[in-house]
Amino acid sequence: MAAFFDVDNTLFPGTAIEVRFFRYLWHKGHVGSLEATRSLWYLLQHLPALSLHPLRERKLYLEGKRPAEIEPLAAEFVHSQVCPRLSSAGLAALERHRDSGHHLVLITGSLDFLIAPLAGHLKVDLALAAVPERRDGFYTGSIVPPYPYGEGKRQLVATFAKEAGIALQDSYAYGDSPGDVDTLRLVGHPLVVNPIRGMGRIARREGWRVERWE
Repeated sequence: MAAFFDVDNTLFPGTAIEVRFFRYLWHKGHVGSLEATRSLWYLLQHLPALSLHPLRERKLYLEGKRPAEIEPLAAEFVHSQVCPRLSSAGLAALERHRDSGHHLVLITGSLDFLIAPLAGHLKVDLALAAVPERRDGFYTGSIVPPYPYGEGKRQLVATFAKEAGIALQDSYAYGDSPGDVDTLRLVGHPLVVNPIRGMGRIARREGWRVERWE
């Protein structure tokens, strides 16, 4: 069996980790108004209306920057600003699954270098996260597919389960948004946490339990 945990607004309630990291980089002087303006312009050119999905798959604030300059900041940021704000209910759920001998997996659209130190802190062996494309010592601003959201998240979970011999019908998944629906449908024990963007309505339709993790 396995337990698949979304991170943003699930284990980590509130503002997404990557948004906080952008602010952190801003305060450190690594990004500024140019990166913010480029991202907003890209979003306006690639909307569907009221959707931030184009920015999930295009990281213009990283484009042209060196991983060697950005990624060493991630561990400091995660330990100082993420770990102290993790949901106590989420941590308790992780421990219940650990005590039951379940495989623990973080599955998130957040960036891999932000999730790796979090996984280490939580003693979780596997983290499936967004991989920013790195080429010739720089970020390109693109994400290596599949992006862990919606169908991409479902694909990563299904592939892992097949390779590890995990019975998904006996497994658990936790998520907060429509991007988690495909994954929640894969498992026998789905749970919606802190629902956003119509996820409460989807949970009622699917007959899924809903919890609030603060």
